[in-house]
Amino acid sequence: MTFSRRSAFGVGTAGALALVATAVTPAAAEWKPVKPVEFVVMAGQGGGADKLARFIQSIIEKNKFADVPFIPINKGGGSGADALRYLKDNAGNDHVIMATLNSYYTTPLRNPGIGVNINEFTPIARLAEDTFVLWVNANSDIKTVEDYIKVVKEKGTGWKMGGTGTGQEDSLVTAMLEKAYGLKMTYVPFKGGGDVAVNLVGQHVDSTVNNPSEAIGFFEAGKVRPLASLTREPITELKDVPTFKSLGQDLVYRMQRSVVAPGGIKPEVADYYKSIFEKVFASTEWKDYCKKNALQCAWLSGDDLKKYFDEEEAKHAALLKEMGEIK
Repeated sequence: MTFSRRSAFGVGTAGALALVATAVTPAAAEWKPVKPVEFVVMAGQGGGADKLARFIQSIIEKNKFADVPFIPINKGGGSGADALRYLKDNAGNDHVIMATLNSYYTTPLRNPGIGVNINEFTPIARLAEDTFVLWVNANSDIKTVEDYIKVVKEKGTGWKMGGTGTGQEDSLVTAMLEKAYGLKMTYVPFKGGGDVAVNLVGQHVDSTVNNPSEAIGFFEAGKVRPLASLTREPITELKDVPTFKSLGQDLVYRMQRSVVAPGGIKPEVADYYKSIFEKVFASTEWKDYCKKNALQCAWLSGDDLKKYFDEEEAKHAALLKEMGEIK
């Protein structure tokens, strides 16, 4: 744009200041954090959500995507209730975000007393969907799902299924298996998915339904054996492992790996975090991580992510009602 001498200077000092103010408005609207960002994880250390948050932290730091550190903080108490409540109590706090899993839906549904409505939070981005696999110890004589069903039926409640807590994703998957095959086993909760995998290796539990990222290291070391996945198609990294669907049971369950912020933050704050995670999603490190850990990379943000949350919350409400967990 070209200004005449009169338009630039003849309007007087006030006019000139107004022009300058107008010119810098877009830059002034940009927001950046001025102190470290709390990256809350609604699960304990060592599990899939924790590993994911810490890996994302490393991508942000390595590539200098942000001027301040993103610091993972574990708040897994009450199946993520502590984290959800913390996010609610930090409404309007520009320096708090949270990594989610499916307890983002199930915990508020099962525990309305915590006073959390996830619709009040600010969706930022979905980075991936995680998968579930039925695992046994590699020293077990169980080689197939057919073997598994036979043994579990014989042992009944003497069979121990390791998990991360009632209402957590693996407890829902356990309930799905029990219903599909007429089983009844004892569910043993631990602090996180990492602990669950370790206890299977140590033979303190008999089976798990860990995410691949939580157990694949032990699988590669020959410590655990995958029997079947709860996916529509075989997992590329576990290509020889059948799906339950291929074995005649329509058992499919996925877990979202997303990031949300408290309610009450300004649009420019949400846009900043969205831009950070767009960079993370596009990075080579993220793509390699998804491939290695059998994560299905799947970006969503904005209204599309909110719609996804609404649909998944409704699906989980129906599942919990079927299980008798809620009315």
